[in-house]
Amino acid sequence: MRRCALALALSFPIVIVPFIASAAEVVPYTSQAFAAAQKAGDPILVEITASWCPTCKAQKPILGKLESDPKFKDLKVFDVDFDSQKDVVRNFKATMQSTLITFKGDHETARSVGDTNPDSIGALLEKAI
Repeated sequence: MRRCALALALSFPIVIVPFIASAAEVVPYTSQAFAAAQKAGDPILVEITASWCPTCKAQKPILGKLESDPKFKDLKVFDVDFDSQKDVVRNFKATMQSTLITFKGDHETARSVGDTNPDSIGALLEKAI
């Protein structure tokens, strides 16, 4: 019994570490971090959201699931607040919250507004990798 518990305890970190390492990195938007990701040629997703937006709330679990997929492990995700970062929203030429924009380095690859379909959001993210 004790050996079984020890074996289970020792294997637990092995199970968790790959899961943590395979998730996309989600960070609040700053122009410096975004520019660095572009310069590095990283795949990028910009999520323009608002806390009061029902579409954004519907997108959140879909994006969370997709961003945890190992194929998106290198994706840099920048969260832009629609209400408090108006200058950033304008710079991205976004007119609405629930806007998703993907980049490969400094090249915009795709954009969607108000999409809550997991398949089309997944296809959007794939355009960044």
